[in-house]
Amino acid sequence: MKRKDSSEPKSKELEYTDALRRAAALCSRQEQCTGQIREKLKEWNLSEEDRVRIIQKLQNENFLDDGRYAVFFVKDKFRFNRWGKIKISYMLRQKGIGEDIIQNALDQIDVEAYFQTCVDLIQSKSASLKEKNQFRRKGKLYRFAAGRGFEPDLIHRVLNMTDED
Repeated sequence: MKRKDSSEPKSKELEYTDALRRAAALCSRQEQCTGQIREKLKEWNLSEEDRVRIIQKLQNENFLDDGRYAVFFVKDKFRFNRWGKIKISYMLRQKGIGEDIIQNALDQIDVEAYFQTCVDLIQSKSASLKEKNQFRRKGKLYRFAAGRGFEPDLIHRVLNMTDED
């Protein structure tokens, strides 16, 4: 059995055309952002020049579009994970998406649906709390909603609204 030489690179270097084909296939299977593809190309040990060329080609052929990615990401995380705007924004920034693109994607969330999601989450959590002290109870609900990424002003409005009920 042949021993692997420690001087060999961990991942095989790809040629430009093979890397372009693989990157296009990745983008075809699932929506990707520029940052994710850039990382993949880096793993494949491509030169900086080839990485830039591949990303530009993918963008020109509409395989890669950060605006489209952000819109789908926002819809997914809001509808299915019930995250707030702060958490969604943070995760998109981590992926290297620009602030203007993030804001445009977040603006597509329906205001009423957003408010109602926060209300539903807080009511659901409230039903499971055993805390009797109202001050501590509100604190736990506030931390829960903040951890989900909802804005402090919205959380306060919802908590004050539930006090009136």
